[in-house]
Amino acid sequence: MRNDLQNEKKVASNEGQSTLTRARARTLNKLISTALEMLEQGWFPSITELAHAAGVSRATAYRYFPTQSALVSTIVDESLGPIQEWRPQQDTVSERISALLSFAYPQMEKHEGALRAALRVSLQQWADLRARRLDKEVDKEKLFVRGNRKRLVEMAAEPLKNQIAEADLNRMKHAFSLIYGSEVFLVFKDIWNLESDQIQDIVQWMGKAIVRQVEEDAGLKN
Repeated sequence: MRNDLQNEKKVASNEGQSTLTRARARTLNKLISTALEMLEQGWFPSITELAHAAGVSRATAYRYFPTQSALVSTIVDESLGPIQEWRPQQDTVSERISALLSFAYPQMEKHEGALRAALRVSLQQWADLRARRLDKEVDKEKLFVRGNRKRLVEMAAEPLKNQIAEADLNRMKHAFSLIYGSEVFLVFKDIWNLESDQIQDIVQWMGKAIVRQVEEDAGLKN
């Protein structure tokens, strides 16, 4: 949303356009806040349902979000915005992954509905590609692409970049990707009925175990 608003401001070059920009910004904010509320209530709205709930026309809502994928992509970016601003201050991988998990999980849980919606879109997209209702090349612009966690995991893993083999580094980053992500909620909440503090304890333990194994394999542990 922040990027959208910045782009809106760039368009404005006179007072009339600035007024339009403010109006469009208000509409966008209304659509996003309404969508977040609906998702947190367990409702995955169509664009038409979102328009009705936000009190705008269908045509207006579709101008901002032509598909549910576009809506979810924007909502996820908005929800994870604070997490994406994380910058590591620690010197070791173990400390960094611990700090990232501690920083990110409260925000992820706050917007769990939006993250679950992203999983739903991803699963439906897989089915549509499998059934050839979508084509990976032809429909490239329509596809919902996940991958926000990659950059953060890269930063957490950076201290070991020049100390271990590339294959080991990649394996560690891939393992981190399993404990830092919304998929964790599906396993620990839906299957095991765990509470937030229990989930935090387990992912922290897993993070330490991953780093310890990587260091042992690389001969960095005595």
